[in-house]
Amino acid sequence: MATAAKKEKKPAAKKAVAKKPAAKKAAAKKPAAKKPAAKKAAAKKAAAKKPAAKKAAAKKAAAKKPAAKKTAAKKPTKKAAKKPPAKRKSNGKSLLVVESPAKARTIGKYLGSKFMVRASVGHVKDLPKSKIGVDVDNEFEPEYVVIGDKKKVIDELQKIAKKVDQIFLAPDPDREGEAIAWHIAEELKEINPNIRRVLINEITKKGIAAALEKPTEVNTDKTNAQQARRILDRLVGYTISPILWKKVRRGLSAGRVQSVAVRLLVEREIQIAAFNAEEYWTVPVVCVGPNPPPFEAKVNKWKGEKADPKDEASATAIADELKNGKAVVSEVKKRERKRRPQPPFITSKLQQDAARKLRYSAKRTMALAQRLYEGVEIGEDGPVGLITYMRTDSTRVSDDAMAALRTFIGDNFGSEYLPEKPNEYKTSKRAQDAHEAIRPTNVQYTPEFIEKALADHPEVRELSRLYRLIWQRFVAAQMMPARYDQTTVDITCGEAGVRATGQIMKFPGYTKVYEVQETDDAAKETADRKDKTLPPIEEGMAITFSEIKPNQHFTQPPPRFSEASLVKELEERGIGRPSTYASILSTIVDRGYSEKKEARFFPTELGTLVNELLVESFPTILDSKFTARMEADLDLVEDGERNWRQLLGDFYDPFKDRLELAKENMRDVKREEIPTDHVCEKCENPMVIKWGRNGSFLACSGYPDCRNTKEIAKHPDGSFEIVPMETTDEPCETCSAPMVVKRGRYGSFLACSKYPECKTTKPIPIGVDCPKGDCPGYMTAKRSKRGRTFYGCSNYAKTSCDSVYWDRPIPEPCPVCEHPFMLKKETKRGITIRCSKCEYKTSEDPVD
Repeated sequence: MATAAKKEKKPAAKKAVAKKPAAKKAAAKKPAAKKPAAKKAAAKKAAAKKPAAKKAAAKKAAAKKPAAKKTAAKKPTKKAAKKPPAKRKSNGKSLLVVESPAKARTIGKYLGSKFMVRASVGHVKDLPKSKIGVDVDNEFEPEYVVIGDKKKVIDELQKIAKKVDQIFLAPDPDREGEAIAWHIAEELKEINPNIRRVLINEITKKGIAAALEKPTEVNTDKTNAQQARRILDRLVGYTISPILWKKVRRGLSAGRVQSVAVRLLVEREIQIAAFNAEEYWTVPVVCVGPNPPPFEAKVNKWKGEKADPKDEASATAIADELKNGKAVVSEVKKRERKRRPQPPFITSKLQQDAARKLRYSAKRTMALAQRLYEGVEIGEDGPVGLITYMRTDSTRVSDDAMAALRTFIGDNFGSEYLPEKPNEYKTSKRAQDAHEAIRPTNVQYTPEFIEKALADHPEVRELSRLYRLIWQRFVAAQMMPARYDQTTVDITCGEAGVRATGQIMKFPGYTKVYEVQETDDAAKETADRKDKTLPPIEEGMAITFSEIKPNQHFTQPPPRFSEASLVKELEERGIGRPSTYASILSTIVDRGYSEKKEARFFPTELGTLVNELLVESFPTILDSKFTARMEADLDLVEDGERNWRQLLGDFYDPFKDRLELAKENMRDVKREEIPTDHVCEKCENPMVIKWGRNGSFLACSGYPDCRNTKEIAKHPDGSFEIVPMETTDEPCETCSAPMVVKRGRYGSFLACSKYPECKTTKPIPIGVDCPKGDCPGYMTAKRSKRGRTFYGCSNYAKTSCDSVYWDRPIPEPCPVCEHPFMLKKETKRGITIRCSKCEYKTSEDPVD
C-alpha cells in the first residue's frame, strides 16, 4: 500500500512544478511600476515565514527526540526479557492458567502459596460471530477477537502477570488447549515474556510436578492445525449456511463434519426403506442321548451342502428326514478356546461402552469424564484427579502406572491372573499418540472406595458408574485371557447334518473384572458367552430327537445408528477426532437434522432435505473419504509436515467455484410448489406440497383466497401420506365446534376445526388446574424466549396469572399435605417427584 501511495504522489509533484511557468507568466503581465512593491511584499512574507518554519522544524525535532529515546529505551527491555526471571521485581510467585475453575481449585491445593492458579473458563479469543472473520485474499489471515465477557478474565490475568516471575499455561493437552494457551500468551507476552507451556496429563501431585519440571513452548504446529480446522469450519459454515437460509429456512447451519454425519443417517434410512425382507427357515431340534440332560442343536447340513432352507417346503423336507432317519454321533471335537482382554479405553471406545452399558450419551460421558479428570473431593485426600486426560486415541500406558497395576493384580487376584510380561496393544495408524490411554490415576482407588468417597456428591451415581467402567477396563487389560473348553458335536441323520456346541469356562481370566459389550444387542452377547453344558458324548452314540420345530424368519434391514454405533462408524471412516465425536452427535440433534427415538437416530425431514441439497451442490465436502483425508492433512500440519495456509488454499479454490454455482442452481425450496393429485375439498383447486417452518405440508393452490392446508408425512422415497387431523372432545369457546390439535412454531396447540372461519386457539391442558383458587385457568406447557420448556397458567395472557413452574405438574396429590398436584423433574440422574408446598420428595429409577 505504501508503494502505491508513493506512485500516486509523484505525478502530483510534477504537476505542481509544471505550474511554475504559469505563475511567472502571470507575474509578467503586472505593471512594471508595481514590481518593486511586489518584491518588497514578497520579501516581508518570506521573512515572516522563516521564523514560522524554524519554529515548525524545532517542534518536529522536539517531537522526534522522545521517540528516539523511547526506541532506545526498548533495547534494554528486550535484553531484560532474556535475563533469568529471578531478577524481575515481583512478588516471587508464579501464575498457572488452566481452563476450568474446578481444575484450578484442584491444582491450587496441590501447588500451595507459591502459585496463583487462575481459570480462563475455556477460550478467551475466537473469530467474530457477526462476520466470517477470515481474509481469504490475504492467505486466510484470521481476525481474532476477545469473546464476550472474557475481557474481565484477560484484565485479571494481565494484572497478575505484572507481579509474578513466571507464567505457566496449562490448558488441556490437546489442539484446542494449545490454541487457548497461544491466545493467552499473545495477550500477556508484552507484560511478562516469561511464559511457558505445561502439559498436565493427570491432575495428581505427581502428575503436576512432572509437568512443571518439563515446561515447553507453545506448540506452533498444534496451534496452526487448530486454527486451520477452525477456519475450515468457518469457511464452510458462514458461506453455505446463508444459502440454506435463503433457499430453505433461516437459522440453518451446514457444518463440515456434522453434515457428513447427517449423510450417514440419511443413507442408512434410505437403505432401510429400500430393503426387501427375504424369507428363510431354520430347523432347531432337541437331542436326547444315552446320558442326560437333553441338549439343543441346529440342522447345518443338507444333502452334503450348507443347510439354507428358503421356504416352508424345504424346511419340512429336512424335518421329515430327521423324523424318519436314524441319528448317530459322527464326530466329537474338543478344544481349548481363549478370549483375550481388550485394551484400555481410548475416547471413542469409552463413549461406545458407556452408551451400551450405562446408556449415557457421548456428550454426557465426556462431561462426566471431564469432572473425573479435573478432580473431586476424596475425603482426607482432598481434591484428586481420578482419571488421566480423556481425549486420546492411544492405548499406551506409562511405565509407572503399568508397574503399579501389575503389583495390584498380583496382590488382589493372584499370580495366575498376571501375565509374565505386560499385554501389548496396537494403536491405530491414524492415532496421534499424544497422551496415554484413559486410566485411573491411582489403581488403589477402587470403584467401591470412590463410590463411598463421593457419597455426598450430587452426581455420585453417574460419576462412580463411569469411573467403575474405566477402572475395570484398565485392570482387565493387563490380566490373563479367559479360557474355555469348547465341544462341537456333529450328528448325522440320513442326508441331514445336525450340530450342537457347548462351552465351559475353565479359567475366567480378565472376565473376573470386566467384559466388553461389542454390539447393541446385550441379550445376545450374554447368551453367547453363557456356559452351555453338553452331556458326555462319544462318536457312534445313537441320538433321538424329542422335538423338531421348523421356524420361519425374515432377513432384517440394517439397524439405525445408536450413539455407540455412530461413534464407531465415524471412527472407522476417519471422520472427526476424539474431541469432536460428542459435539457431532449432539449438534445433529440440536439443529433438528435428526431425532432420537428408543436410543436410535432418525433423520428428520429437514435433515433429509438439507442433505439432499448439500450432496447435490457440494458432493466433495459431503464425501466421507474427503473429510477423512482432511483430518489426515490436519494431522500433517500438527506434525509440521504441511503448511496450514496452503492446505486452506487447496480446499478453498474449488470450494469457491462450487459456492457460486450453489447460489444460482440450488433448489429454492421456500418458493417451490410440487403439484399433487389431491383436490381441495373447500374450493376444488388442486393442492400442492409446500415447505414451511415445520416442514412439508399440503396447501391449496388457490392461496391466498383459500387457506386450506393439511399436515403430511413424507417418506424417504419421496412419497407422502396425509396425517389425519387429531380431534378432541374440547368444544370451541366461540362457535362450539370441536377443537383439533395443530402444530405451530412453539409446539402443539388447540385450534377450532372451522378455521379460517373461526380463529379461536387455546393451549393444550396437561391435566392440572391453576393452583390459585380465584383463577379458572389450567396449567399448560409453554416455551421461554430461549426455547426452554416451562409450565404456566393458560390465563397468563388474559389476567397475567403468575403461576409458573420449571418442573412439570402432575395430577397426583401429595401423600403428606394432600396438595392437589406434585412436580416431576426428569434428568439423567433419574426422576424426582416433589411437592411444591411441603418438603415431600421421592425419586424413581434413572431415565435412560
